[in-house]
Amino acid sequence: MVASSPARFAILIFTALILGLTVILALPIASRDGNGVPFVDALFTAVSAICVTGLTTVNMATQWSTFGNVAILIGLQVGGVGVLTLASILGLAVSRRLGLRQKLMAASDTNPSRIHVGPVAESQAIRLGDIGSLLATVAISVAIIELTLTAIIVPRLLVAGFDPWAATWQGFYFAASAFTNTGFVPTIEGLSQFETDPWMLSAIAVGVFLGSLGFPVIFALARFWKRRTRLSVHVKLTLVTTLILFVLGTLAILVLEWGNPRTLGGQDDIVRPMTAAFLSIMTRSGGFSTIDISEMSGSTLLAMDMLMFVGGGSASTAGGIKVTTLAVLFLAALAEAKGDNDMQAFDRRIPTDVLRLAISITLWGATIVAASSIAILRVTEAPLGLVLFDVISAFATCGLSTGLTESLPDSGKYILAATMWAGRVGTVTLAAALAASQRRQLFRRAEERPIVG
Repeated sequence: MVASSPARFAILIFTALILGLTVILALPIASRDGNGVPFVDALFTAVSAICVTGLTTVNMATQWSTFGNVAILIGLQVGGVGVLTLASILGLAVSRRLGLRQKLMAASDTNPSRIHVGPVAESQAIRLGDIGSLLATVAISVAIIELTLTAIIVPRLLVAGFDPWAATWQGFYFAASAFTNTGFVPTIEGLSQFETDPWMLSAIAVGVFLGSLGFPVIFALARFWKRRTRLSVHVKLTLVTTLILFVLGTLAILVLEWGNPRTLGGQDDIVRPMTAAFLSIMTRSGGFSTIDISEMSGSTLLAMDMLMFVGGGSASTAGGIKVTTLAVLFLAALAEAKGDNDMQAFDRRIPTDVLRLAISITLWGATIVAASSIAILRVTEAPLGLVLFDVISAFATCGLSTGLTESLPDSGKYILAATMWAGRVGTVTLAAALAASQRRQLFRRAEERPIVG
């Protein structure tokens, strides 16, 4: 089934996981008061967990019982690991059928760069052993990173006055939520008590950063550290673009919010750069925040809209159109401005069909955001700036919110849930479907150039 329709496989898996978690969260035992939650809130939370988004319509710290919290934690873990694994399975399936390894490597979530595909294997279906080995590698890597983050966070919670059990449980919750880029917070106060704490914020930021890089990049960096192997163009593009966006995002937030007394302006001068840097990393898809997003200026919200729309790295737990997609579009514009026929990066030529995939993914994302924004505006009549921010956050599975999500009517919650679902599986399945649709043409038609621009 994976080989015949990888896109359909991804959609079925994610939808089944969401429906299963919805049923569990709708049970009375999942709620702290034993009364259960409305179906729409159970569904929204399930979609947010499986799609590792972090948007909520209920108070995550007070609504759910221990059973409910464990179910959500398992859901976001399955969703996070599933994103990494499914993206790689899709890439392996398509590349083995059609030999499109290089096309997928730089184009989308479907990144098989860490899997050797020989000329014989390209015509074969995926073996269960391949999937099992891939899943084991991803799961072990996730476990190592999350346990390391937990070991860093737990001592800080103990110092803050948490008892050992609460510190351990919530420390692991924070670590898992950070690495999977979900952004759920288990404490009633949120991160308010740690808003000036470099220890806690740094641990969460590192977790979000690693999760947003993508497993292929983490794997390549680990291999480079041990064997000094050459880094691929995909890895270099991901790292360089991510760092550039981080710096630009930090500077934008710092400058635009420096004089806002309700956000950065109300903090000490020495704390403001740390808060701006933290928020810039969170736009990668993290979803954690130490300030009230609704109090930020319209210019800052727009800047963060753009950062969230881009998202993180391919085959990562982050959402958005991905940093490599943005890099390819920029390289295409640069080549056009210079009059070059080829896109080039790090002494390598990038195929033009990668550009077609990048354009398709960007248009797909823009269409989802536009349609969802129009629908939310229709049912709420809320300000466009707030609607656009939460819609992009949903599409990019970021989780940052102006507070609009919690006040949405049921129809708005269903719309935003569909946006999260489309944003999570959309870019993966679209890239796989487009790549799978490539076929060898026996002839080429006469060329004619339309006027553009």
